[in-house]
Order: sequence, then C-alpha cells, then structure tokens
Amino acid sequence: MKKVYILLLFLVAAIPFFSCSNDGSPEEPMLIIKFKFDENQVRLNNLGQPSVVATGNAAQSPVFNTISSHYIELAPNANTQLGSGTIIYHAPETNLGGTTAIDFNQSKIVAEGETFLKIPLSQVASGSYEWMRVSLSYQNYQINIRHQNVDYTGTLASFVGFNTYITEFNIGNNIFQVNGNRAQGYWAFGLNNQPYSASGQAPAGTTTVPNPIEATSPIPRNLNTCVVTGKFASNLVINGNETDDVVITLSLSVNNSFEWQEVTADGKFEPSIGENVVDMGLRGLIPSYVR
Repeated sequence: MKKVYILLLFLVAAIPFFSCSNDGSPEEPMLIIKFKFDENQVRLNNLGQPSVVATGNAAQSPVFNTISSHYIELAPNANTQLGSGTIIYHAPETNLGGTTAIDFNQSKIVAEGETFLKIPLSQVASGSYEWMRVSLSYQNYQINIRHQNVDYTGTLASFVGFNTYITEFNIGNNIFQVNGNRAQGYWAFGLNNQPYSASGQAPAGTTTVPNPIEATSPIPRNLNTCVVTGKFASNLVINGNETDDVVITLSLSVNNSFEWQEVTADGKFEPSIGENVVDMGLRGLIPSYVR
C-alpha cells in the first residue's frame, strides 16, 4: 500500500510538467494560421460581389494540393488601409532576379489543415480585429484538360504573387528551370503520369483579388498583389492576457477559380488548340477562429 501511495504522489507531482516546455517554463499561447479550400463558397469578383464566369470563358474548381502566402495582416475596421493594420507575416524576398520578388525557394508551402504560421500571441498587438488580409503567392492543384478529344488530369503550379523569383521547380518528373523573376499569373502544367508539360503567362491585371471593402480600403491594383480580404463573423479580440492558443482558419473560395478563354465552347480546357489561362485568383476569403 505504501508503494502505491508513493507512486500516486509521483504521478500527481508530474502532471504540471506535461504542459511545460523543455526548460520547465509554461508554454506560451500561440496564434496559429491554417488554410481551407471550399469549392461551394460563394464566387466573388474584385469588389467582393458574387460573380459568374465571363462570356467566352469557361472555368473549373480545382482540387488543391498546396498553397503559400506572402503577407498576412489583421485589420481593425473597414477604414484600415493596407499596411496600417497588424502585420503578422511577411515572406522572404530577394533581388536576385533584378527587382524585388518573393523568394520561392524560401516560401512555406502547406496543404489544407496544415499549420502555415505559428507565432506567440504576445507578438500580436492587442486590439479588436474585424477583417483579415491574406496575400496568396503560390497554388498547386489538380485540373482536368482535354487533348485530341481525350480527357486527362494534370497538376498546375500557379504563381499569383506580385513577382516571384524562381530557380527551378518540378511537377512530377517535369522540371521547370526558370532562374529569374516571373510576374503574377505565371503558370506551369504537367499531365499526371504522362510525358507532357507546358507553361505560360496569364494577361497582366486579370488575376481576381476580392476585396469587399474596396470603397474604404482599396488594394492598389498597380502593385499586382493578390491580397484577398475577408471579414470575421465576430471580431477577433486580442487582449494580451490569453492563456490558450488562437487558431485561425482561412477558408478560400476555389469556386471556378481556374478560368480560361475558350476556343471550342465545350467547357473543357484544351491548351493544345490555343485556349489560354486568364484568371487563377482565389474567389473569396472567410476567416474564422477558435480559442
């Protein structure tokens, strides 16, 4: 009985240490950012209004593999100008390509539900935040294409950041050597399990960037930033006294987010006959949080 009593005392004494870090101090509460992709979420235009596919174009809802972001900001209200909120993330940049660009080699790329960002809540300014701004930079997803009346599935790498410095990257066994900057709208494609690949550039200024508060907090279009803006259902309040983690989920609309100009009006993306990509922008952001 004495041995059992001693064992119980040991277990009770050990419990507090399970929530401590390696140095014995309590773990600090964190702000955690994750992504979600929703093909059923409303499809928005640049002004944050519901939109349909443009006449003469066709679109599909891609199946996302991974994504990356260049910039994340919390905004107190609809009058908070870009850059005047609380910036919680800014990806590495480089001038190796001649002008400032996102450094793709250092970009953090994650799948749905994986942690993209984890920082101490003590690094987030106290305040009440109504809006969230997220600048997307890279997307990797599955799309369907047609070639010579046969349908295939392939993987598309989509670079929607303002400017990206790329050395090389691969899609399956297809290696794309760039060694330079690529403007917003650069894309590369490879058929799954087939020896076919292609790359191209969407027209400048055609990437959709939904911003429901464009009237009061515009995103400068000349910067070609992919800053998607979304509103919390209820304000995210950071008071500086948090004891638990705050997990923010960024739900992105992929509702017909891959859009092309049709040559044959059949709703099938057929690059071999000259059908060109015109828009790869995400179609809306709904941020939510749990404590």
